[in-house]
Amino acid sequence: MEKTKSLKKILVSFMVLCVGMSAVSLSGCEEKKSNEFKLNSASKIDTSSVKELYYLNFKPEIADKYEAVAREYEKKTGIRIKVETAAEGTYENVLTEKMKNSIEAPVIFQLNGPVSYEKWKNSCADLSKTEFYNTLSDKTLALKDRTGVYGIPYTIEGYGIIYNKAITDKYFALDKKSSKYSSMDEINSFDKLKEIVEDMTKLKKEIGIKGVFGSTSLKKGQDWRWQTHLMNMPLYYEFTRGNSSAIINCFHSAELEFKYSDNYKNIFDLYLDNSCADRDTLGGKTVDDSMKEFAQGKVAMIQNGNWAWDSIAGTKGNVVTAENIKYLPIYTGVEKEEKQGLCIGTENYYAINAHVDPARQQAAVNFLEWLFSDSYSKKAVINELGFIAPFTTFINAEKPKNPLAKEVLSWMNREDIQNVSWVFGGVPSEEWKEALGKDLLSYAEGDTEWKTVVENAKKSWKEQVQIKNKK
Repeated sequence: MEKTKSLKKILVSFMVLCVGMSAVSLSGCEEKKSNEFKLNSASKIDTSSVKELYYLNFKPEIADKYEAVAREYEKKTGIRIKVETAAEGTYENVLTEKMKNSIEAPVIFQLNGPVSYEKWKNSCADLSKTEFYNTLSDKTLALKDRTGVYGIPYTIEGYGIIYNKAITDKYFALDKKSSKYSSMDEINSFDKLKEIVEDMTKLKKEIGIKGVFGSTSLKKGQDWRWQTHLMNMPLYYEFTRGNSSAIINCFHSAELEFKYSDNYKNIFDLYLDNSCADRDTLGGKTVDDSMKEFAQGKVAMIQNGNWAWDSIAGTKGNVVTAENIKYLPIYTGVEKEEKQGLCIGTENYYAINAHVDPARQQAAVNFLEWLFSDSYSKKAVINELGFIAPFTTFINAEKPKNPLAKEVLSWMNREDIQNVSWVFGGVPSEEWKEALGKDLLSYAEGDTEWKTVVENAKKSWKEQVQIKNKK
C-alpha cells in the first residue's frame, strides 16, 4: 500500500476533478460578474469603511467557537464578524435564500466540494492572488477553474467507527466472552468486528451498556452519517479504478452499479441489529441523541468524525476520557480490507462573495488570513475549532488537543494502510442522498426490502445525472 503521509496523496483527487470539470462542464458557463476583481493581499483597497462582515457557517457544532474568535477579531480591528449558523442539514437551502437578497447575502460562505462549486461558481471571488491561498500547504487542494481559485479548504477531517476503549477493554476481560480476541488492535476486518460486536450484544448487561452502537439516526436531515458518510464506502470501492481518482469517476458516471451494496448492507445491518435503540424508533433519532448515548457510556461505539469530540466532551454526564477514545476503520467485508484505514478528506472550502463591494471582499480576505496566521487564532483553530489546518503557517504549531484529531493524524501517518478518500462529493445531487436516506429508514422499519433500496438508488442516480446535465 502507498504511504499516506502526504495531504496531496489524500486529497489531490479534488483538484483533478476540478480540472476535469473545467475542461468538460465549465466551458460554457456564463462570464463572471463585471464587479469581480483580483483580490490581492497587497491591495491598496481601502477597507476602513467596513464595520461588519457576515459569515454563514456550515458547522453547528462549533458555532459558539466561531463567535468567540469573531469577538477577538473585533477587539483587534473594530470589525464585527456576524456569524450566522445554518441548522444541521439546511445549509444549501439557507444559502440559496440568502443569496437571493443582496442585503442579506453572506460575504464569507462555504462550498462543500466540486458539486457545490458548480452551483455557486458565479458567486465566488478569485482568491489566487491572496496570501491566504499562497500559504495553502498543497495548492492542489483548492477548488480551481481555469486560472482562478474560488474555494480554499480550511480543514482536513476523518471519520470511522469511534469506540470507547474503557468499554471494549471491559469486554475483552470477561471470562464469558466467546471471541478469541483480547484487544481492538486485532480487529481489522468486518468478520472480526461482527464477531465481537454480536458477542458484546449478548453480554451487554455484564459490560454495563444498553447496546454496542448508538442510535442509527434516520430522522430527515439527521441521516447524513448513513446516506453520505457510510455510502462513501461502496462508492470508493466501485469508483476506484484506473489512473483517474475515485471522485472523478463518481462525478462523471452516468450510472451507479452499486457493486458493493451487500457490503454496505453488512455494516448497516450490524449497526441496526446491535444498537441501543429499536428499529421503529429510528425515524425520530438525531445525531445528538446518539452522541449523548456514547458520551454517557450507554454504548461502546459510534460512527462519526473528529468534529464530534466537542459534542462528546460537552455532554452532561460524559464518562468518555480523551485517552480512551479511539478509531476503527469502517469495515464492510471487501477483499483485503485489513489494509484499509479511515475515511480522510475534506468537503469544507471558504469562498468569498464576488457580488459584494470590493472593500468587503478585501476585508473578508484580511479576516481569513488573520484566522490562520495570528498566534491567538491559530491556537483557537487547533483547540477550539478543532481543525487540522492545511496551511504552511501551522507547520510548527502545537498538535491538536482534540483526541479524535490526534487519531486522524496518527492514521494519516501510518505506512501500512491505505486511507479511504472522500468520494461522496461526486454524487449527482443532494436529492439523491435524501432519497437514499428515506429508503434506509423504510428498510430499517421493515417496510422496504433491501433489493428495493438498491434498485431505487440506481434508478435515482440516472435520473439525477440527467437533471444535472440539463442545467
